[in-house]
Amino acid sequence: MSDEVEPGFVRVRLDLSYDGAEFSGWAKQRERRTVQGELEAALRTVTRSGETYELTVAGRTDAGVHARGQVAHVDLPEELWAEHGDRLLRRLAGRLPKDVRVWRVAEAPYGFNARFSAIWRRYAYRVTDHPGGVDPLLRGHVLWHDWALDVDAMNAASRALLGEHDFAAYCKRREGATTIRTLQELSWVRDADGIVTATVRADAFCHNMVRSLVGALLFVGDGHRPVDWPGKVLAAGVRDSAVHVVRPHGLTLEEVGYPADDRLMARNLEARNRRTLPGAGCC
Repeated sequence: MSDEVEPGFVRVRLDLSYDGAEFSGWAKQRERRTVQGELEAALRTVTRSGETYELTVAGRTDAGVHARGQVAHVDLPEELWAEHGDRLLRRLAGRLPKDVRVWRVAEAPYGFNARFSAIWRRYAYRVTDHPGGVDPLLRGHVLWHDWALDVDAMNAASRALLGEHDFAAYCKRREGATTIRTLQELSWVRDADGIVTATVRADAFCHNMVRSLVGALLFVGDGHRPVDWPGKVLAAGVRDSAVHVVRPHGLTLEEVGYPADDRLMARNLEARNRRTLPGAGCC
């Protein structure tokens, strides 16, 4: 499947961030406030266009999930880009609500697709086990876990989850979608203020994957489950009712990685292929 930009159009990359608390996720929904809906409406207004130009995003975030390093693209008519491109960033700042910001607007290189050209997405999940709860100034971005957490045990349990696996046990299934992913990093660090941050990086994520992984590993950290339990859940390949999907407000999309410009189209095409594990039968 080709991803050539239609003649007469320019593909534009947008780098953005948002506080997800008041959004019903990224994707447009009728009668619900979403990041995509706000951005497309703002673009329509500032370019004085009668048409809505649809955005494609690197990673669709759920309701309540935040983003610091989200990436999207939009294909705009050449004449519209020529007229508004230089002033688009400042005009969007004046039109967008305060909980979503665009930081960079630029013509994308050949082959760029915000979703399919990405080679990894990096999320952070933040939690505190302080007996007094969460700092009120951080309450919208940090989960309170009311059991003491053993970060070393959580890191030990995380190692069994790294690599390419079928993460069906940690994903909400979607019709026709694969649950095979390559988990490149999963690590936990406690900072000087007692905030425990999970860094989770993969080539892509299936629905609820990060929040399910975090939920399982918190059970290891607080001693309710042994270190080998998350790996056993993964190997079983089915949803385990003991794996809780933690609340969304502790999760932030921090960064999206892309290959060198001369590899963008190749990655774009490669990422569209349905994945199977080595030795697995097709279809």
